[in-house]
Amino acid sequence: MNKAISFLRESYFELKKSVWLSRAQMIQSTIFVFIVVAIISIYISGIDFILSSILGKIIGGN
Repeated sequence: MNKAISFLRESYFELKKSVWLSRAQMIQSTIFVFIVVAIISIYISGIDFILSSILGKIIGGN
């Protein structure tokens, strides 16, 4: 039990040393991540569509 309490206490002190992002920085980072994810998903969807079309023509599907 003492080890668990010691661990929690040390964890708390380590978290106090952390530098947290400001609200504006957090919003900017979140928007950036959403934009990158959207771009990558559009890219992957496009590649999938192209490869599916090519494969469909090769094997005679629709």
